[in-house]
Amino acid sequence: MEGYETSLINAHAGGRNVVYNCEKEGASAKILRITYLNDRSREDLLGEVEYIQYLFEHGGNVSNVISSRKGNLVEEITHNNHTFFVCLFEKARGKRLVENHYQYREGVPITEYYYNCGKVLGKLHQLSKGYAPVHRRYSFFDKYNVEYIDKLIPGTLSLLKEKMVELLKTLERLDKNSETFGMVHFDYSDGNYMIDFDTGQITVFDFDNSCFCWYMYDLANLWTLGMGWIQFEPDAGKRKNFMNDYFRTVLVGYTSETKIEDSMLDKLSLFIQIILIENIVDAFEVMRNNGEETKCDERLAYCIKCLEDDIPYFGFFHEVFTCEEPFEYEARNI
Repeated sequence: MEGYETSLINAHAGGRNVVYNCEKEGASAKILRITYLNDRSREDLLGEVEYIQYLFEHGGNVSNVISSRKGNLVEEITHNNHTFFVCLFEKARGKRLVENHYQYREGVPITEYYYNCGKVLGKLHQLSKGYAPVHRRYSFFDKYNVEYIDKLIPGTLSLLKEKMVELLKTLERLDKNSETFGMVHFDYSDGNYMIDFDTGQITVFDFDNSCFCWYMYDLANLWTLGMGWIQFEPDAGKRKNFMNDYFRTVLVGYTSETKIEDSMLDKLSLFIQIILIENIVDAFEVMRNNGEETKCDERLAYCIKCLEDDIPYFGFFHEVFTCEEPFEYEARNI
């Protein structure tokens, strides 16, 4: 890294790493990531970077991991009895959508973006179907299970716990064959890929949460991304029509790379509820990890309300949703 200018990238809420941007004239930019907390093992990290390398080598649109001089994808450094894991990645070309003020390519219909989001994800899933890991990442139920939820979620939220357990039991009954279940990104969103605004090319990064799960989870997550484009529309019918068109375009892109059974697409509503569970678990984990007092703000209250009252599709077509305060509900004491 000699000669590179290194600058710290601002952390985001709930972030678990220290990340640096590394630039040098005449060389491609790099991203240096330092993992310093003890919530992930060396095996976890190896499982992540080996998966990224596999995707890259087989034509997936991902930021490749770079080996160290010793040929390691993960370097372990011990300092003052503390272990740090260091990884280096190629920096993805382009910008995130937020950095472009949510404006897509000039003169190009936004449907190209929806299609590309689906296509890039479809390619990653198709590659996952042939992936045989050396270091295996954890599986969905290793984290999202009754014991963990019971320990993490406060006892005052007994109805929420009950609904979460019910949904997880429904999920457990689903088929786990190689066409439906495998390594997924688990956080496929516009914060975790760059767009080359000259070509529309998407490059995915941040596989920090990748795990074995149903491919439908990533697709459901992509469905929720679409809500941002229409969240200020007051007419629920128009929001619904938009989401149908949006997701149809995403699926055309997705199925150009891999197939998805109608029986899994029929579970879209279930997987959107599972994403709510993930959002709630993440909110409580962030409070716990930061040593904060447990509280329930408007956004968390909204997620809890949707689960407790069995409101489907993130409440997006329901009276619980208002375009004045999207995805917010009255804060509550817990």
